[in-house]
Amino acid sequence: MKSEEIATRMENGSTIYLNREDASKEIPWEKHPKFYGVCLKHLIKGADTEGKLSCHMVRIDPGSVLDEHTHDVQWELHEVISGDGVFLLNTKKNAYYPGRMALIPKRMNHKVIAGKNGLILLAKFFPALI
Repeated sequence: MKSEEIATRMENGSTIYLNREDASKEIPWEKHPKFYGVCLKHLIKGADTEGKLSCHMVRIDPGSVLDEHTHDVQWELHEVISGDGVFLLNTKKNAYYPGRMALIPKRMNHKVIAGKNGLILLAKFFPALI
């Protein structure tokens, strides 16, 4: 299966909960409040996990940047599912491609730069971001 197919399946898939199932395609993409060319799809929110975790699809347009930032409380896990780019953790530069993951400790500077194919990743936060 091609990585683009995995991203499409995630975007059109669903999340099963104890008493319901949410269709991902019904969840809108939202523009990131700070970073141009970055959109978020909030698949799992803290309200569904007693605040323990959240999961978000992050789509970064070709050449766009999820600029340097930190999370004071959350650890973050990135799972790249489509595209390519560069990930900076603190000051260390890392290639991003499908199948690559990154674990980001709380209060650690990080940045993502999408390559020519754009980038889609799952960002999971512990505890929940929203």
